[in-house]
Amino acid sequence: MVSHEYWESYHKQLGALDLDWRPTSFIPRDWALNVSDIASEWVEQQFAAHIAGRPLVSAPPELDPETMVVCGQLALVLAEAYQHPIKLDIDVIRYNEALAKRESGLNDSHEEALLAKFPPAKRLVLDRPSVVIDSSYWIILWYLPGALHWSLQRDMYNTTIRMGNLLKQSITTGKASTGQSSKWRTHSSNFYAAQEPQLTPGCINISPFWFQQGHERHGPPPVNPGIGFVPEVSATLKGDRSLSVIRDMQRPGLVSSATLRVMHPQLYRASLSTHVELGNWAATQALDVMYRCLQHWTSVYTGAAIMCNRQSPSHRDPKCPPEGFDILTCIGGYGHGVMQLTNLGIELAYDPGVMVSYSGRLVRHSVQVAKGDRIVWAWFMRDSVHNYARTPRTEYAKYNLADFAIYHLAEYNQADFVQYRTL
Repeated sequence: MVSHEYWESYHKQLGALDLDWRPTSFIPRDWALNVSDIASEWVEQQFAAHIAGRPLVSAPPELDPETMVVCGQLALVLAEAYQHPIKLDIDVIRYNEALAKRESGLNDSHEEALLAKFPPAKRLVLDRPSVVIDSSYWIILWYLPGALHWSLQRDMYNTTIRMGNLLKQSITTGKASTGQSSKWRTHSSNFYAAQEPQLTPGCINISPFWFQQGHERHGPPPVNPGIGFVPEVSATLKGDRSLSVIRDMQRPGLVSSATLRVMHPQLYRASLSTHVELGNWAATQALDVMYRCLQHWTSVYTGAAIMCNRQSPSHRDPKCPPEGFDILTCIGGYGHGVMQLTNLGIELAYDPGVMVSYSGRLVRHSVQVAKGDRIVWAWFMRDSVHNYARTPRTEYAKYNLADFAIYHLAEYNQADFVQYRTL
């Protein structure tokens, strides 16, 4: 248990802190997020060095060689994407205002009406690292093929195998429905059998702190934790293997943190503040399971959805904040894949080792895969949790106008993508 004196000191210092500066020194020393923050800072330094053409910075001694290599590859692909900006004729702030509060993306007629109001100026097919921005230079999308080092893919694959029982238990049956945003996500009709016998199809959510479905609460934590809905650990972390599950996810979680540090530094710091504030709350309320989970959690994200061999209709993720970036990391032994971002008029080559990041609320998305096993780890953030921790809401991330003047609009050879059209 963290001492009361520590938290009193923390609150005094945090109260005078500007989130645009650096709250990271307030991470409890025995938390895994400390190593994530060290790695994230190094990735940010490597990214900046690649962009500026300066010598790379030596890796901090806290990182093991494998993590260093994983982070080095990530920084290189992030820099390559940043140097290939693509500007769209769309205003994402106005687009977000046109969306319903719980926009699921499952209503085709409604989506057609949105397309008529915000039609894509042209169709794009992308197969190289890129950043997509709107008409005001707000960043919509980071597309990072090849961002996942093979050793990280190995870790994710082996961890997904060990989650087999949880994935199996997640499958639901009964009347299939796509009328609600949540029902289809675990229905048996949307999963296909694994070619690799050790893999188990399914979809689970893993989070050290979130609100259960329909239990989101806004406003400050209650004085009495028994009043109203409060954050809790996900059901997947309530068993005897909770810490082993979290430890298995530590390197992928670290990578998600480092990625957000580059993509949206303000949101990264705000999320760190949320984690520490909820750790304070868990400690004072004697919620030992939540505190232990937070202590070993390496991601600045609220949680991760682990999906194996799921087919997804075109949809949105309405709980993702519009200024946020969900991170999708995809591995497996499948053939050529395509991610369709229908409201942007973009298709992405979606092969194993790819990372894609956008607001799941703003971007309607679906995936087509020829055949083979496909595993997705989707890191998500919940604004209801940030709000509960009194964390100020951040702005959208903006692409630097001076950099845009330097990097010319990348052109893509459509003929190279013909093979992906034959799914």
